Amino acid sequence: MRDDAPDFSGWTCPAPLRDHPRIVMGHGGGGALSAELVRHVFAPAFGGPVLAALADSATVTLGGARLAFSTDSYVVRPLFFPGGSIGDLAVNGTVNDLAMSGARAAYLSCGFILEEGVETSVVARVAEALGAAARAAGVEVATGDTKVVEAGHGDGIYLNTAGIGLVPAGVDIRPQRAVPGDVVIVSGPIGLHGVAVLSVREGLEFGVAVESDCAALGGLVEAMLAVTPELHVLRDPTRGGLAAAVGEIAAAAGVGVVLQERSVPVPPEVANACAILGLDPMYVANEGKLVAFVPRAEADAVLAAMRAHPLGAGAAVIGECVDAHPGMVVARTGLGGTRVVDLPLGEQLPRIC
Repeated sequence: MRDDAPDFSGWTCPAPLRDHPRIVMGHGGGGALSAELVRHVFAPAFGGPVLAALADSATVTLGGARLAFSTDSYVVRPLFFPGGSIGDLAVNGTVNDLAMSGARAAYLSCGFILEEGVETSVVARVAEALGAAARAAGVEVATGDTKVVEAGHGDGIYLNTAGIGLVPAGVDIRPQRAVPGDVVIVSGPIGLHGVAVLSVREGLEFGVAVESDCAALGGLVEAMLAVTPELHVLRDPTRGGLAAAVGEIAAAAGVGVVLQERSVPVPPEVANACAILGLDPMYVANEGKLVAFVPRAEADAVLAAMRAHPLGAGAAVIGECVDAHPGMVVARTGLGGTRVVDLPLGEQLPRIC
């Protein structure tokens, strides 16, 4: 080997190798790297059948009651963006994780990690936004914690929230319940949150204002459950977008999924932004949408109930579960071809939640 040959051992790239010996941004992106970290590091360390389900929230029985329990952390940059803030995200994200088990959120905890030097007025704005979002979602912030780290060791404000809620009797919603024949429904246009955050962060303009879809989905889920308790799977397609959410469900249930690409609702502003930036809208994060796997016999009634709710007005059937290619998601393109929709390695847009 020549003495001046480059040393590749310290090199990284936008799609790091999966055997990378150090944590990279992709490990927090909700894709394949995140899954490997959970599967090979956290799950073996923690163990237990409840964690093994790896759903948006855990369903546990305590004192005869079925509870959904979830926690999440928020490191979005910037703290404020069109359509929301880190405070809104912290409430709505946790409420939505509970709703994906069919539960109505009741109580939240909230932890503030503050960087030395951040303006108190900014902390107050975030706290006010968080409180307003909690009241709008009908949930109480019941406990919390505050820590401060030295200047240069944070990014202004990080938040952590945990939530609990009651799961109604007869409701069993989890990724493993998807079966061939299920209809796949998305509650509305995708990609708005990721593009909204990116536009502010990078100072980009796409000819029209793009606002985050950040919203609490508990009421929409209640409207769906009022039609039938037999919703098989619900998932909010946040990090990794629609592609990651559907891919995780297919893998957990061992079913194939066929999506109709033209049926996936992509707003023109999102399509244009993604075309300019070389992104795929199906991998862009959402914060106020859900994807549902519903028995075919119930699909029309569930779709009608979703469209009658303000947060489901743009709901659309986008695909179905099949026996073929178990664990794999494919999309039928507008040209009549078929492409594989892989689980993303990391995340196209980091730090969006």
